[in-house]
Amino acid sequence: MSESAPRTVTTIPVTGDRPAENYDVLVGHGLLGEVPRVLGDRVQRVLVIHPRALRSTGDVVMEELRGQGYQAFTAEIPDAEEGKHVQVASFCWQVLGQNDFTRSDAIVSVGGGAVSDLAGFVAATWLRGVRVVHVPTTLLGMVDAAVGGKTGINTAEGKNLVGAFHPPAAVLCDLDTLRTLPENELLTGMAEVVKCGFIADERILELIEAHPEAVRDSQSEVVRELVERSIRVKAEIVSGDLREAGRREVLNYGHTLGHAIEHNERYQWRHGAAVSVGLVFAAELARTAGNLADDVVERHRSVLASLGLPTTYRWDQWPRLLEVMKRDKKTRGNLLRFVVLDAVGRPRVLEVPDPAILFASYQEIAEGAPS
Repeated sequence: MSESAPRTVTTIPVTGDRPAENYDVLVGHGLLGEVPRVLGDRVQRVLVIHPRALRSTGDVVMEELRGQGYQAFTAEIPDAEEGKHVQVASFCWQVLGQNDFTRSDAIVSVGGGAVSDLAGFVAATWLRGVRVVHVPTTLLGMVDAAVGGKTGINTAEGKNLVGAFHPPAAVLCDLDTLRTLPENELLTGMAEVVKCGFIADERILELIEAHPEAVRDSQSEVVRELVERSIRVKAEIVSGDLREAGRREVLNYGHTLGHAIEHNERYQWRHGAAVSVGLVFAAELARTAGNLADDVVERHRSVLASLGLPTTYRWDQWPRLLEVMKRDKKTRGNLLRFVVLDAVGRPRVLEVPDPAILFASYQEIAEGAPS
């Protein structure tokens, strides 16, 4: 049996340049009923956006809203990355228009990272911006996508190339919603947790290394601490750089190659699995550039492998991956830029003018190369 988690609610503030950009992330149990409270009494109409797989959870939120006097509507969208397309956004805009949503109304997202990305984008673009409350139901959604105000949809050319910065009114991380999450889904979400450990909070890595069984129990106190520590890392970085003009770029550690792998796999790989490979690649790149010690590179492999996450990718895919990475949003002109580490907790951006350095680093994570 899992160790009983405390019933307290943790509040983690996120601040911006303007009061409208300030909001709280709540972490605890039984938080679905808090949605009406965070919306307030100025809102009349609420659109609940959720994937097919979470219809029952979406219904719970709908009933809570209707019970408090709101006019609640629903938009059921495809699961995972299939929901992050302009056609899906257009469907949501249609629902909003047909039900006379005004600028004082709101949207609630219920689901994983893809849902909060899509719902946030819809909220940012409807009438040039309406309120959105995120209720992430996956580990990945809680520690990454729902926090920070980045929204986006995918195009044929790449992931999240179309989007907007639109901070939510609140984020409710109800740990009870993780109960039905398959273990594989929980562990792939851990890639973003590991990322936070390497860029800012080594205690995260120590917890994963010391408690391999508790990490697999979504209701354990260890998982709760990992969630809270990861959100604090992101909240602190985002609060100083909402629009990714500077330091926020370090949150993309492992994501440049990770996004390219997702694109190459037509989004059939989980985001966390792709980021896991990207983290090892970024560590190898830092070692190739002469900045990162061998033991830190190997720690990337050991921590991620302990979670059952991949650390290699097919050797023959490099040309395709390089082509996708050239479209990454961190790229400036023809200069590829990667977040790397000088040590645990010391991230920076590395500009790589010579593709040969990237190729050499990729060989260190390539699998199946001919001998």
